[in-house]
Amino acid sequence: MVNCPACGAEVGDDVRQCPRCRLPESLFSAVRDAAGTSPGQDTTYLRTIGELLATIEREAPPAPAEPPASGLLSRSSRFPPLGSGGSAPVPPLRAPAPVPPFRELPQLPPGAPFVETRRRLDEYFLLGRRLGLDFTDFERRFGAANLSDDLASLDALAREMFVHLASVLAEEYESALARRNELAQLVPTRSADVEFDAIRRAISVGDLTGAQRRLVHIRDELLRAEEEWEVGRILVTECDLLAETLRELGGDPNPALGPLEEGRRSFQVGRRPEAERLLAHAAIALWSLLEPRFLEDLKRLRDRMIEVRASGGEVAPALKSFREVAAELRERNFGGAVASYRNLKRFMDRVGVPEASGSVEPVVLERSPPSL
Repeated sequence: MVNCPACGAEVGDDVRQCPRCRLPESLFSAVRDAAGTSPGQDTTYLRTIGELLATIEREAPPAPAEPPASGLLSRSSRFPPLGSGGSAPVPPLRAPAPVPPFRELPQLPPGAPFVETRRRLDEYFLLGRRLGLDFTDFERRFGAANLSDDLASLDALAREMFVHLASVLAEEYESALARRNELAQLVPTRSADVEFDAIRRAISVGDLTGAQRRLVHIRDELLRAEEEWEVGRILVTECDLLAETLRELGGDPNPALGPLEEGRRSFQVGRRPEAERLLAHAAIALWSLLEPRFLEDLKRLRDRMIEVRASGGEVAPALKSFREVAAELRERNFGGAVASYRNLKRFMDRVGVPEASGSVEPVVLERSPPSL
């Protein structure tokens, strides 16, 4: 009887895979050995990459590798496409409960006496300041109508400001909903979903101040949830990146996907530490399957770089990416290493193609935590 190195479940001597996370027995040693390796410790793949890099740098002095510049989970696109070629990444196991976008037309306030219209305008101006809007033109028109006690103009102004503010709040609702939908692929968002319902109701009945107050609350709640689950989201994306790259190189990631699926399930029920441990070991298992094909393709790219440089071609960007691969692997940041490899591959696959002049869009990844 042994314990699975990914999830810790007991595995019988005559069993060929973990009964819980389905990690094959053939990967037990690789995951166990990799999990016990400290960052920077010499391993076979590091020695191989060092040798490959040395053959390229005979005529170029080594330079320190720069860390990835920014985030795998950037605000604009937390889970960007992995690029062309191969199958699609592993889809999220969790299908989030749908929360409808804001489609209802807000209810315009009825006409009101002078004092009530003034009160409503004061509320709208205050809300506009909270939202950082430029109400210079509205302020000018308000001043002119207020001096002449022009109730009809004040009422028209209040209605116009209402429509403008409702439109801005609806856009902020959609932005917050997009963040919720990304997060909900991994963890439940029940309390946020209740707030979204309340915001839609508030806007639809004309309670703009109440809607804005709830939007502030929901943004804070989503930010806290994103920070709490950030490590897991990075690990899930790292695993998807490793699996996709393995497919592109002709391999099969399925034997290592069990811990990934089990880690996602743990997130769904709120077991964050357990989920992070499972996902970290899933990344190790996927790397153990990817490593031989990864090194073989690096050799191909090394040979191509030498060939291009011998013919007078420019390989400095590729050499920079190659150095980054080595630097990331020394920290056992498999996702960062694969991202740098993909940048290297994109550059070298375009060398010599006439229409490929100009820059190549890089794969930008956040420094994910070292796999445990």
